[in-house]
Amino acid sequence: MASISDYAICMLDPEGRVTSWNVGAQRTSGYCESEAIGMHFSRLHTPDDCNAGLPGHALETALREGRFECEGWRVRKDGTRFWASVVIDPIYTPDGEHIGYAKVSRDITESRRVLDALRESEQRFRLLVQGVTDYAIYMLSPEGLITNWNLGAERIKGYALDEVLGTHYRRFFTEEDRLDGAPERALVIAAREGRYESEGWRVRRDGTRFWAHAVVDALYDEHGKLVGFAKVTRDNTEKRLAAESLEQARNALFQAQKMESIGQLTGGVAHDFNNLLAVVSNGIDILRTAPPPETRTRVLDSVRRAVERGASLTQQLLSFARQQPLAPTVQQLNQVVAGFEGVLRRAAGPLVRFELDLDPKLRRASIDEARFEAALLNLVVNARDAMPDGGSIEVTTRNVSLAANQAATLEAGDYVRVSVTDTGSGMAPEVRERAFEPFFTTKEIGKGTGLGLSQVYGFIVQSGGGVTIDTEPGRGSTINLFLPALAADVAQLPAHRAAREERVLIVEDDPLVMESARDLFQTMGYAILHANDGASALRALQRDGEVDVLFSDVMMPNGMTGLELAREVRQRYPDIKIILASGFPQPAMQDAGLSEFAFVGKPYRLADLARQLRSG
Repeated sequence: MASISDYAICMLDPEGRVTSWNVGAQRTSGYCESEAIGMHFSRLHTPDDCNAGLPGHALETALREGRFECEGWRVRKDGTRFWASVVIDPIYTPDGEHIGYAKVSRDITESRRVLDALRESEQRFRLLVQGVTDYAIYMLSPEGLITNWNLGAERIKGYALDEVLGTHYRRFFTEEDRLDGAPERALVIAAREGRYESEGWRVRRDGTRFWAHAVVDALYDEHGKLVGFAKVTRDNTEKRLAAESLEQARNALFQAQKMESIGQLTGGVAHDFNNLLAVVSNGIDILRTAPPPETRTRVLDSVRRAVERGASLTQQLLSFARQQPLAPTVQQLNQVVAGFEGVLRRAAGPLVRFELDLDPKLRRASIDEARFEAALLNLVVNARDAMPDGGSIEVTTRNVSLAANQAATLEAGDYVRVSVTDTGSGMAPEVRERAFEPFFTTKEIGKGTGLGLSQVYGFIVQSGGGVTIDTEPGRGSTINLFLPALAADVAQLPAHRAAREERVLIVEDDPLVMESARDLFQTMGYAILHANDGASALRALQRDGEVDVLFSDVMMPNGMTGLELAREVRQRYPDIKIILASGFPQPAMQDAGLSEFAFVGKPYRLADLARQLRSG
């Protein structure tokens, strides 16, 4: 005992005078043993404690109750103070005679300083939290019971502290959310992931609803044990109403613009077809009069050109309706999905957890990559719209083998399946039956065209596959895209180009010359693309690389000449045939470097173009 230095241990006689004194007592108080022996222990107390009779009270309590414990200020020999933890026990002989006291003290000044600082910090934090009125801030027990409540919570939710303390926070949720288990699910997710964030309708004390943005953070002690949750809620009702008003205005504008566009398209198509029909009708009337041969030839040429223009217009309408042929390539769909993940995540939105589950051994499939990405994006947006209050979307890929009659629209065989699963509202049986019908939609006016799933279905079927829907009301939906799996040893194949007209890209800034060139190439059966300058031509090639012939004027505006364009196209697209045209004769253009490309002089004729197209 004498060698213990962390505790001041001494013995007192029945009157409180020191009879023994250890090293710890000397270190703590500053008195050596010779000074302390015979000294009354009250000398270590402050004058205020002595005047209040605390030393005597301590001995009386220890003798009466068998023990005395306290904390308080004590005084060292040099007059400085320290905060001490003190225990006094009475000492008796085996015969029960009281012979003194054992006193153990410890200097806990530093612990008290830390505790005081913590209390002061907690008090400042409590004042800060209590002073916040724009946010409802309160604490929950691990079971979800409310343990404190700030002024912001009282203002937003309408409850006073004594009304909610000790009650479960589910009382703030709507009836449908309580039945769905939303309050408990939020705590489970927060405990598992450390945080849960959501938006949704909440209920005030008076029964009115408000749109809340809520965050739940899990709180753990130093051993990692869950001790509760911190809950922060903000009333975003006005913000939501403003956003809804803006959305309604946008939808109204969208509908107006859509109707205007349809009107313009319809009017333009009707105008063009009326003109073409007029040419054909007038030609028939003229031919009935048995005109001279030269007139008959001219009329037949006009009728033929009208028919060709009508066919061209029909092709444009089909392109507008997205009935263009596919350009499939052999793809590893995991790479396509992973490369498109960023776009899909942004489309899913901040309220939705987006996950990928890709089979590392996925087989290859033949698919039009751009159309497949558009279909996948369409499905993710549909899934997001089915979860207005948030949820999760998972895109999975698997190899599957289907037996006969396992899927009504698919033949038996091996397939690559790409599935988009959501935790949304699901579909009723009657909705599921009509989901692939064009123009069928369950969305509000302005929220969808009803063409999304029908386009996805048409594209996958056109690719040799099929689409199925697994869904139940209230349990979410899974859209499965099945594509025929290719043999493992199939190498990457070039894009298969469906049967089509050959295409020419005409680059000419003069509208009259452009029209003349268009007529000549249409006469030879070419589909026409056109651009006004070199930069526009390169963008057109990048956007629609299926071009067979580039026909460009040498002199063009906006910096890039036809020769510079031709060299750039030859480097990027070596399979495209290039013909240049100029009003200057070819000998005069040799020094300009035109000899490396096919050339026709202006004005050119059909025979000139045909000759260059046949050459090389």
